[in-house]
Amino acid sequence: MTLAAAPPEESLYRRLKWLTFFRALFATLLLGSTVLLHVRRVDTLVSLPLLILYGLILAIFSLSFTYALALKAVAWREFLSDVQIIMDTIIVSAIIFVTGGFYSIFSFLYLVVIIYASMLFKRRGSLIVAGLCSVEYGLLILLEYHGVLRPVGIEMGFSEIGYSGFFVLYKIVITTLACFAVAFLSSILSERERLTKQELTAMETHLKRVERMAAAGEMAAGLAHEIKNPLAALIGAIGLIKDEKRMDPTQVRLMQIVLREADRLSTLVNHFLIFAKPPAGKPRALDLSQNLSELIDLFEKDRIALGRITLEKRLLPDIWIEMDPDHLRQVIWNLLLNAAEAIEGKGCIRVEMQPQGHRFSEVAIIDDGCGIDDDDMKQIFDPFFTTKSTGSGLGLSIVHRILESYGFWVRVDSAKNSGSTFRIRMKRIDKPKS
Repeated sequence: MTLAAAPPEESLYRRLKWLTFFRALFATLLLGSTVLLHVRRVDTLVSLPLLILYGLILAIFSLSFTYALALKAVAWREFLSDVQIIMDTIIVSAIIFVTGGFYSIFSFLYLVVIIYASMLFKRRGSLIVAGLCSVEYGLLILLEYHGVLRPVGIEMGFSEIGYSGFFVLYKIVITTLACFAVAFLSSILSERERLTKQELTAMETHLKRVERMAAAGEMAAGLAHEIKNPLAALIGAIGLIKDEKRMDPTQVRLMQIVLREADRLSTLVNHFLIFAKPPAGKPRALDLSQNLSELIDLFEKDRIALGRITLEKRLLPDIWIEMDPDHLRQVIWNLLLNAAEAIEGKGCIRVEMQPQGHRFSEVAIIDDGCGIDDDDMKQIFDPFFTTKSTGSGLGLSIVHRILESYGFWVRVDSAKNSGSTFRIRMKRIDKPKS
């Protein structure tokens, strides 16, 4: 049972590897300097406190070596991260006990453990670690205060020095508050760092996709124009031949097949042209919630969704964008259609709006369909890529190109058999004055 959800596998492995290295390095420097200090004070290398410190150094290096070997086992990494953090809190408690207990200057090491725990776990995990540190420190000091434990190298206890129980409790409370404060603040910083990395990764993926599609678009525009003109002439000529009354029924049927396939090819070329160079359109201020609501109600009555797909909407009022309404309809309709086709049998599609600060708004289209393989995720916006038996594979490419022309962008979160979420980030504008 893990303390909290861990970062992705590769990130977790990298963090654990560096944690193992820096723990060994930090322990060497910290405990080594402590040994030198003791040697200067008592001029011996075999005093009891030093022997215990030697044992702690050996234990830390042994554990670090064991952790390094265990890191290769992927299935054990989350469990290993829990074990490392728990063992580190115990080692810190041992260091405090060896170096003076209540008088030790090393209680700050609990805060170090909490900080790097927040890098491995989310907020709940770091708060659990803070609680564990507080309990260990409180028990250690209380047992020392009541004479059950006597730290190594300390000749005078609380009674000889005259510290009151209130002062001891005060120090425990202050240390506990410090642990939880550091856990809360460091977890906030760690979560922001993780979100920033996710956004940077998404933007990098978006830029690479834009570059790839721009190159394909330039080629597509010329090719589509070259096909469109002779195709139009071909359709016209076949139509004239079809009107001849001397053809027998077989010839008429063959002509109908030719015309149908030629129309399908013409539609494909038109879609290809939209992908290559989306029409400029006529952008205007749109109430996003109102437009989405109308599109969802319309799609709910479409034959692909009627009686099979449940549509849920969680929309926010007073969110305005600048976009051609036909382009917005094409984007949302294609994404709803894609979500519906991913659902076998009955299912649910949710459309949610979420504010992204004051400048952006996000529209999420979430389905509980078959999901997308990791290998396919990199190609879903590429022209002509499709995993369906029908369709041209241009729907998502056109969605991407239209959004790109407005400075909007789309990203996908999906896993096989876990549904998909398409998120569109749009620039907001001020509500127009009536």
